[in-house]
Amino acid sequence: MLLALLFAACSDDDDNPAGPADKNTGTVTDIDGNVYQTVKIGNQWWMAENLRVTHYQNGDPIPNVTDDNAWVAQATGAYCNYSNDPALATIYGRLYNWYAVSYMRSIAPAGWHVPTKTEWQQLADFLGGDSLAGGKMKEEGTAHWKTPNTSATNESGFAARAAGSRHESTGKFGFRFLSNDYWTATEFSGTSAWYRALSNTTASLGAHANNKHYGFSVRCVKD
Repeated sequence: MLLALLFAACSDDDDNPAGPADKNTGTVTDIDGNVYQTVKIGNQWWMAENLRVTHYQNGDPIPNVTDDNAWVAQATGAYCNYSNDPALATIYGRLYNWYAVSYMRSIAPAGWHVPTKTEWQQLADFLGGDSLAGGKMKEEGTAHWKTPNTSATNESGFAARAAGSRHESTGKFGFRFLSNDYWTATEFSGTSAWYRALSNTTASLGAHANNKHYGFSVRCVKD
């Protein structure tokens, strides 16, 4: 009996694959009922999937803008599916302009928020700095990235896929399999905001500013 109790105690410890390792993962659900995998990276909890919500946190709908010219002219919050194909949203999430990101009603699940430039930098620094972080954040292989998918290990669990983007001045879609660009919540100027960029040809996590009309992906971090 004593041996059996000792064995049971040990099986709940490090030898149990469903034990301590799972303390760094979880899930979060948005207002639409979409369930996202989450992962703890350093002291931050991140969504491990791109946002695909279609309503703000208070229940108001986010407009789905499909027309190219309408997207370019849109000066309030909007989302789209890459190539206007809803099936791609389950794989890559949806694309949002920065007006949706910055809106006071919030597109993040309750208890979460769109990360600031500083919070993104905290992630990058934990993963070894801008020049190395991208490789540790990208999903391995070429199912969702074009070769060579440089240095992709996904050792962070961030599981980034190359979702592509929507252009601010043409409304055209591009760069699927090549890049994943993420809005931050930090404004750069009256017409632009900061974003972080992953590419299939580099291990780095880029930091840039671009026009608020661009359609980029969104990840959320826990409050």
